[in-house]
Amino acid sequence: MSDNERYNLALAYATRMHRGQYRIGGDEYITHPVAVAGIVRQQGYGIDYQITALFHDLLEDTDATEHDLMVNGGTAEIVEAVRLLTKDENCVMHEYVGAIRRNKMAFVVKNADRLHNLRCAVCTSEEFKRQYIRETKEWYLDFSDEIKEAVSLLSANTEM
Repeated sequence: MSDNERYNLALAYATRMHRGQYRIGGDEYITHPVAVAGIVRQQGYGIDYQITALFHDLLEDTDATEHDLMVNGGTAEIVEAVRLLTKDENCVMHEYVGAIRRNKMAFVVKNADRLHNLRCAVCTSEEFKRQYIRETKEWYLDFSDEIKEAVSLLSANTEM
């Protein structure tokens, strides 16, 4: 299967699984993983990273299984990265973030995920922005210069 075929298979699956889910601003949820995949692609990462971006919220937010990811364009490496990116309600943040830091694919996708969420947070409530800025500063600020810049821009437009 070609890279384009794998991407299209993964996109169709992610779209189907996120159907009926919406972002805070009302956009269909699939726009977020697609945007994260676009950031990853712009940063020069290949198809496996892009598919990981498309899949990054599936295990957490849908009834998708690891097997489903494998038969819809995934690989063992993609499934492992998505598993690391999946945050459950009992997660210990320093363990969660530490595991992501040790897996390059998960790290790259988490960076792009956080970056996209920061850019979109401009349209959210002041309370949400404050909480998101605090969490980003505590756990993700050193992921990249782009995150530092996005936090700075969002902070400038938020009543702290």
